[in-house]
Formats: sequence, structure tokens, C-alpha cells
Amino acid sequence: MSADDRGLDSGDDPRLEKIEPSLPRVIQDVKEEDTDSPALHPSVYVVIWISLSSSVILFNKWILDSQEFRYPVLLTAWHLFFATVMTQIMARTTTLLDGRKNVRMNTRMYIRTILPIGIVYSLSLICGNLTYLYLSVAFIQMLKATTPVAVLITGWFFGVQKPNMRVLFNVSFIVIGVVLASFGEIKFVMLGFLFQCGGIMFEAVRLVMVQRLLNSPDSKMDPLVSLYYFAPVCTVFNGLIALAWEVPKVSMEDVHKVGLHNFALNAMVAFALNVSVVFLIGKTSSLVLTLCGVLKDILLVVASMMIWGTIVTPLQFIGYAIALGGLVYYKLGGEQVRTHLEMASQRWRSMSSRRPFLWRMLMFIIAFCIVYALVDVLAPSYAPKYDPERVSAAYLAAKERYKNGGANIPKDNRF
Repeated sequence: MSADDRGLDSGDDPRLEKIEPSLPRVIQDVKEEDTDSPALHPSVYVVIWISLSSSVILFNKWILDSQEFRYPVLLTAWHLFFATVMTQIMARTTTLLDGRKNVRMNTRMYIRTILPIGIVYSLSLICGNLTYLYLSVAFIQMLKATTPVAVLITGWFFGVQKPNMRVLFNVSFIVIGVVLASFGEIKFVMLGFLFQCGGIMFEAVRLVMVQRLLNSPDSKMDPLVSLYYFAPVCTVFNGLIALAWEVPKVSMEDVHKVGLHNFALNAMVAFALNVSVVFLIGKTSSLVLTLCGVLKDILLVVASMMIWGTIVTPLQFIGYAIALGGLVYYKLGGEQVRTHLEMASQRWRSMSSRRPFLWRMLMFIIAFCIVYALVDVLAPSYAPKYDPERVSAAYLAAKERYKNGGANIPKDNRF
């Protein structure tokens, strides 16, 4: 499904703990069980999460755009159906979903909470996947940087948090950066932009609704338990939309072009992402989660440039840098940012004295990257691109002109 750094199955990250302090809340029983098992280094969980999250986004883009399977609702329904089946199997064969026993689920709670959240979740995923048909992965990631701002404003609207103008001023840098990136986008498609804005809006509403749900004493869910309850609702909702909108147009030729094995692998990767989130939360600090999320976004932009040849303009580089800087500042706060910058500065100075060779190598690499960016990215291209048709037309025109004037030009057997 879509990306997006958003829903549990969308390839997006769990970096919203400052906005929603109770999401996700890992059940105490699961934590106690984890302490008895051999613990892996937190970096392992981070690398797995970054790899799976990026893979889901790139995989979806490849299916929907490169393979021209232009049925995002159907793809979303397939992901959710697979997640429904897998969570049901895991609930009966593993202990990963034992947390559902702590949730006092009844018909009234299901209708009032699970059902509306599932519908909003579906709309978020549908809009996110529709965006891949119109915009590049790089630009989508830039737009997703505004998700914390949308969640913050939505939380104020629903009364989950009290409005704070200072916080609004801090997040305004994210908006400014994304606006600059939008102005710098070469292949700007308004319909895709509106779909992405809709996806961000629905995702913000979903996160706030989940926060209110988890704040109640009867609801304690980790991400996998949440998927256990939400996936069936989303499957039915997406399935009905797909039946009315996309199923009449899809053909087996479209399916075989992508390959059944690719659809199966795509759903497996998306579901594995949900499982990795369960193990990731609680293993790392908010600083590590924030910085790794920023790293993932940057890697996705680079991957989009390398795989699909996406052109990222200098204005977009500047705008996205401002947005990411504002995101880090908002997540961590000014005091933590200053503290970590001072610590990094001290370590950098100590490395220059303890490991001078490594320090010089890093300085050379940084300088090379800066020069390369200035020359290759920021510098204008003065030489016109070679166009064979234009050259041929110019040659034929010159040949005709010389012929009418009685002069001869060297014969070219190509024409």
C-alpha cells in the first residue's frame, strides 16, 4: 500500500510520539516477555524497519507506475486481506497478538471506534496509493513532511491538545520548506497533489482518533493488535470500493504483467513492516527514531532519483532541507537539539586529534560531495542537449539552401 511514512501498512514511520504520546502503547506483558529473550542490538531493528519501510514504498510505486497496474484501491484491498489472514493465523499460533486479550472489545465499542477508524484508515491508504499514479516518490516524501503539522492541528480541532502558538510557529518551518519544495517541483500534477493532501488529512484524523481510543482505560493496543482489529474493516471497505470502481476495468493481463509472485511478495513485505514496528518501538529512543526516519526519507528521495531518474531541483533541495530541519527541531525541542549538537561537536573535535587520518578522509568526502553538488546539481547546463531529429532537420534545411544557391556541400549518406 501507500506510503507512506502513515498507516501501519503504508510504509511510514512511527515518529509521532511527541504529537500523540500514547501511540502506540506497547502492552506491558509483551515487554516483560521481550526482556526474557536474547536482545538484539537496537540498530538491527532500525535497519530492518528502514529497509522494509522503504521497500514497501518503492515496491508500490513500481507496481502502480512502472508496471502500469493502475488500480491502487485493489492493491490496497489485497494488502489488507493478506494482513487480515496473517493476523488471524498469528493470533492462533503465536504470542505476538496476546495483547488483544487486554482489550475489552464488544459490539458497541467496535461500532463506535474500530469501524470509523477503519474507514478513515482506508481513505488514507487509498489517497496515498492514488498519489503514486501522478507524483514521484521524491516529491511525495517531501509532502509527507507536513504530516506532523496536520496531526497537530487536527488534535487541536478535536480537543485532544490545547492550541499553542509557540508550537505552531515551530512547525511553520516545515510548511515553509514543503511550500518551497512544491514550487520547485518540475512535474507538478495538481490532482496528485490533492490526493496526497487528502491522504495526509485522513491520516491525521486517524491518528488523533487512535490516540483518543488508546487513552481510554479499556484499550491497550500495540500496532499489530491494532491491525488485527482494523484490517478486516478496511478490507471490506476497500473491497467494496474496488468492486464498484476498479474490478470492472482490470484484466488478467494486467495481473500477469506484474506477476502473481510479485503481488504475494509485495503483501508479505507490507505485513512484515507491521511486525517490525512492534519490535522497533521500545528498543530505541525518540532521537534515534526521528533521525532514522529523516534518513529513510532522504534515502527514498535518492532512490527515486536513481531508479526513475526523478529530477530534484535546487529549490526542492533547499525546501526539503528546511522542512527536515524543522521536523527534527519540532520532534526533539530546541534544548535537545542544542545538547546533541554540542555533543557531536565535541566528538568531532576529539576524533580530529585521536584519529587524524579518518578525520581527513571524512573531510575530503564531505568537501567532494559539496563540490559535486555545486557543479553537477546547482550549476546550469550551458550545452544544449543533443537532439538527432533537430540536427537532421537543420542539415536538410542547409542542404536545400545550398542546392538552391548552386553550391555543393559534402554528401552525407545518412540522409
